[in-house]
Parts: sequence; structure tokens; C-alpha cells
Amino acid sequence: MSKSKKILLAALSLTLFLGSCKDDKEEVKPGNTITAKAGADQNVKVGDVVNLDGSLSTDSQNNLIRYRWAFSKKPNGSTAAIASPTTEKTTFTVDVPGDYQVELTVSNENGESKDQVVINAAVVEPIVLATDIKAKTVLEDRINDPTLPDYIVNANVLVNAELEVKPGVVIAFARDTRLEVNDNGGVLLAKGDSLKPIRLIGKETTKGFWAGVVFRSANSSNTLEWVQLLHAGSKPLTGTIKAGMAVMGGSRAQISIRKSLFENNGGYGLYVESGVILEGFAVNNFKNNAEAAILVDANNAHNLDYNSVFTNGNGRNIVEIYASAINKNGTTETIWSGFKDKTPYRIKETIGVDAFWKLMPGVIIEMGPNARLSIDDGYINAKGTQASKIIIRGVENTPGYWRGLICFSTSDKNVFEYTEISGGGSTALVSGKKTNIAVYGGNAQMHIKNSKIAGSGGYGIYVNYQAKVNDDIETSNVFEGNVEGKLLKE
Repeated sequence: MSKSKKILLAALSLTLFLGSCKDDKEEVKPGNTITAKAGADQNVKVGDVVNLDGSLSTDSQNNLIRYRWAFSKKPNGSTAAIASPTTEKTTFTVDVPGDYQVELTVSNENGESKDQVVINAAVVEPIVLATDIKAKTVLEDRINDPTLPDYIVNANVLVNAELEVKPGVVIAFARDTRLEVNDNGGVLLAKGDSLKPIRLIGKETTKGFWAGVVFRSANSSNTLEWVQLLHAGSKPLTGTIKAGMAVMGGSRAQISIRKSLFENNGGYGLYVESGVILEGFAVNNFKNNAEAAILVDANNAHNLDYNSVFTNGNGRNIVEIYASAINKNGTTETIWSGFKDKTPYRIKETIGVDAFWKLMPGVIIEMGPNARLSIDDGYINAKGTQASKIIIRGVENTPGYWRGLICFSTSDKNVFEYTEISGGGSTALVSGKKTNIAVYGGNAQMHIKNSKIAGSGGYGIYVNYQAKVNDDIETSNVFEGNVEGKLLKE
């Protein structure tokens, strides 16, 4: 072979060798440098929130890692779900007992790796509250699942010392049992929160399963806050009254009730006896109770706040008021503000008024059959607006349904403006007269203007010879459908 050919062949061989080396280098890929670590196995209780942590997973080249969590095994019947399956740390809630096997897959351009963690979940049995509370007692939240009871009550429990119930506690009551918080030592401090309300429920979650709570304690520390009271009202708590809770006035019981729920009770949601001191009442909800949302005396009606809800599927979506009196509180006005959800006050029978009673625009008062309002002292000051009238009417929209309103008060603050009063005059209110409104007695007075007086079984307004009303009473108001006429003025 000539020298020139040998040189050409050598050059060609070198070119092929270098090209081959270059191709081999491009095809070389790194090995799997990534390792998954799903964390240590865990033992938990049913209802617990399990924390999953893949932060110990590594890549030897410090490249970013992608995470994917998934169940490889769950107990039968479990519907548990991983909250954020593609994050480094996540959670799930254990819903049934047994073994949960969770697989973590980590990956990037260097490959992927898998690891598993096993969570064993056991059931925690509730504690039976078998004895009365005779010494200071604290009930702790033992089970995170709000559907499972921390404590069971199988017989009536009397609270004769301080009982503190922590957020998240669930107490389940056997059929017809009750919790009684007594005076002379009994105190209930039940403060839940928005995420962990306290729940007092029936062992069976049906309306009217257990009896309910009887509250007699006059301690000013008594508090219900973020409490759910459900499934009570199986039998009367006092007299013939069934309710989720009965607060008794004989001992002048005191309690603050805020942000609480009274639901699925077999009678009223709440019964408040005359003499009770409602220290606070705000943003409560009454839902699906068999009777009215609440049964209360007239003297406590002003303590019910504007933002509580009484119209959520109850047997009667009202604030029901039994025969009682509104008593004077020094020189302070007693104000009925009405409610955001337009709940009417319903007066079942006669209400006597000795207070400085003020009705705000938008207030609705319904009167039961033959019920009567008697302004004996103090005054009634009912000033609505053209856009938001005050309404006083019968429960049924029929003429002569309730008895009427009589004013003996001599105050010049007795005023009706932009008010609609209808359906009175069922029977004689005074001096044999049927009427919606009677102004009666020495120096009794009333100013009525821009109002509608309608549907009386007798007169719209009756004024006896000793009483005073505004001179333009007949022309400054609308009279409609009063059986015996607009006005009788002696």
C-alpha cells in the first residue's frame, strides 16, 4: 500500500473513532439519584388528622423533586382522602379503624422512587359520665371526629359544682336523660369555637331522643358559646314544656348564650322562664325544632339580638312570648329591635307594660286569639318609617281576631307613627267597647299619625272623655274595614 493511502486510511479511522466517542458521550444518562422517604409509621385514633411528611426525600444532585401521595390500602368503608396529593407535606383524616397504607412517589428528570408509610387507626371508646358532678370537673376533647362522642350519659347527671367543657367535646345522651345545672354550686362553662364547637347530642341522632338541659344556676359565669344542642325534647323539662334547654327563673338563673345552635329538638329550641337573667344573647341559630324557635317572657324579649336566626324550619318560625309583663328598668328604655330575618314576636296572651317600651322600625308583633296589650305605666313609643313600618296584627289575618291595645299611661311619649294595627276587637276591651286601640282613663294620652288602623271587630280607635289624642287623629291616619267605624271619641 502506498504511503499516501496509509495516511488517508489512518485519517479516516481517527475520524470514525472520534465520531463514535462523541455519540457514546451523548447517550450516557445519569443513574437514579432520587430517594423517597414517606416518614415513620404511625399509630392514631379514629377521627385524628394524620400528617404526611415527605420532606426527608432527597436527590443527590439537589434537583427539584415532584411529590405524589396515594393510598395503596385503606380499611373497608373508608372514604378518607388526601388533602393535597402533590405537595411535600399533606394530611388526611382517619374515618374508620384499621390500617391505612400510603405510598409516596417522588420523581424528577433523574428518575423516581417510592416509599410507603403505614398508619394504624384504633377506636377510642367514650367515657361514661356515670356520677353527678360534685367537684370541679374538666371534660377534654378526646376524639377529633365531631360525629363520635367523647362522653356518654346513660342516666340523669346533676351538676352541683363547676363543669368546664373544652372545645370539640361531644357528649351523647341516652334516651330520656337530662343534664341539670343546679344553683348553689353548679356552674357550666361551655366555650367551643368556630372550628371545634361543643356538641350535646342524642345517642341516636333523631329529633326528641333525650330530654335536654335544665338550667337553674344563678352564677354569672355560666356560658354557652359555640355550643350545638341537638335531638333533645323527648319529655317535658318543666310542667308540659319540652325544649332543648329550659332556663328556670325561680332561682333567677343567669346565662350567656352566644353563637350556639338549637336544632332538631322535639319541643322548643329554648325555653326562658320569667325571672331569668340573660346576661348575653347573640348570633344564635334555631333550626328544625318541633315547636317555636324560642319561648320567652316579655321582660327578656328585648335581650334577643337582631342577628340571631329563628326562621330556619321550626314548627313556628317566631319568637313566642307567654303571658307576662315588661317591667320598668329605672329610666332606661326597653327596646324591641326586631330581627334581621324578619321574625315576628308572637304574644300568646295578655302582656302588661310598665316600662319605657320602644319599638324600632320594621318590628312585627303578632297577637294570639283574644290576646291583649295593656300600657299601664311608662309608655309605648312606636315610630316606624314610610319604608319600614311597625306592624301589630293578629296571628290570622281576620277581623276581630285579638282583643286590642289599651293605654292607661299619661306619658306624652305614647306615640304611633307609620304603624299598622289590625285585627283587634274580638271581645269588649273596656266599657263594653270592641276596638283596636283604646285610650282610657284620667289624662291618658296617645298621639297617632301616618298609621293604618284596620280590621277591628268594633271601632278603629276608642277614646273616653277623660283621655286625650291628637286633634287630627281621624284625618292623619287611614281607617279600613273597622266594623263599627273609624273612631269613637266621647
